[in-house]
Amino acid sequence: MNEPKATNIKWHQQHVTSEMKAALHGHRGATLWFTGLSGSGKSTLANAVALALHRRNVSTYVLDGDNIRYGLSRNLGFSTDDRVENIRRIGEVAKLFTDSAVVNLTAFISPFRSDRQIARDLQPDSFVEVYCKADVSVCESRDPKGLYKKARAGEITGFTGIDAPYEEPESAEVVVDTGADPIEVSVQKVVSYLEQAQIIPPESVA
Repeated sequence: MNEPKATNIKWHQQHVTSEMKAALHGHRGATLWFTGLSGSGKSTLANAVALALHRRNVSTYVLDGDNIRYGLSRNLGFSTDDRVENIRRIGEVAKLFTDSAVVNLTAFISPFRSDRQIARDLQPDSFVEVYCKADVSVCESRDPKGLYKKARAGEITGFTGIDAPYEEPESAEVVVDTGADPIEVSVQKVVSYLEQAQIIPPESVA
């Protein structure tokens, strides 16, 4: 599915460079890749970080796993091959946002390290992996979609954390304990990293 099929195509360079876009926005573009089990708080944290950045005049966009499957990946299921293709697609979209000097925040389980590495390789200097670390027991107690209950009952198979593996990041740029820390603490940890990495300017003090 990843092999190119199109022929007679040529890459066209844009006249407006990513550096010019960054100067216009007042900050660099970057992809914040939130990964973790279902119920670990990826979407909640991604949206909270986006709001915090927006209040600081940082251009953001949240690419949520469920939302993507309504459009871009509507023809994909949850088989291993479909999961790989889903992550490949969103990695390419995320790269476009980064090039536009937008801080984009992706919220996907993305259980396999190899898939996350593919997304990282597309933009190694602007990829920030955020591991939403929470035990299965915590995620299952939340179970916002009732999926763990269905997985335990055998109504869903291949569910990450139950009968399918989740490979924890080995060197994530940011690790947040979403199972224990208040969301404000997790948000500040992510924002602080972006400042330290000089992706966004430090907050001015009046």
